[in-house]
Amino acid sequence: MSAINVNPAETAKFDRLAARWWDPNGESRPLHDLNPVRLNYVAGRIALKAARVLDVGCGGGILSEALAAAGADVVGIDLAPRVLDVARLHLHESGRKIDYREISVEALAQEAPGAFDAITCMELLEHVPDPGSVVVACARLLKPGGRLFLSTLNRTPLAFGAAIAGAEYILNLLPRGTHHYAQFIRPSELASALRSAGLELEDLSGLGYSPLTRRAWIAQSTQVNYLACARKPG
Repeated sequence: MSAINVNPAETAKFDRLAARWWDPNGESRPLHDLNPVRLNYVAGRIALKAARVLDVGCGGGILSEALAAAGADVVGIDLAPRVLDVARLHLHESGRKIDYREISVEALAQEAPGAFDAITCMELLEHVPDPGSVVVACARLLKPGGRLFLSTLNRTPLAFGAAIAGAEYILNLLPRGTHHYAQFIRPSELASALRSAGLELEDLSGLGYSPLTRRAWIAQSTQVNYLACARKPG
């Protein structure tokens, strides 16, 4: 397991939220609200039925379970053990079948290169010391023709205002310290990392979210949160 590309403070932070992960009105509320839009973004670009899909940074399994419900064969990985315990426990309630593993994406890439039709990596890159390492590992894990789906936060004043000042300090939607502005990633930086990993960027779309109405949507502007789809040639 890669020990260099994980911040123990980050995994501990998410472990503290584990017990309330599936509470749609708790600290994970934005994840619940954004999940249908993220799922539709993926489902609109790859046939999920019988596809082998990896969910990197799966957390408590909100997206993993949605992918499984759409017919995918899902593996979910994370480095926060208590959150994974919650993900596994929730399978008894939902009846879904998902292989949850405590392993880094870099270690899994050594173990199972070319194993997946699609990979989702949502709201993870801004929480690791080396986002490029994650992208390279994801590229290695994809089958030729497979697609990588990412979401992250842009490094702009608008993103700071929405994700940190607004969500963490004004509206108290997220625990303070959830995000660090210096770790936000500009689309140009992500595109460069994808190219370096041998992937072709197919789409870049903004992700809009109103915490007051709890509505999420695909947007033109990438100034705050955005989604990306990249394809492995072949």
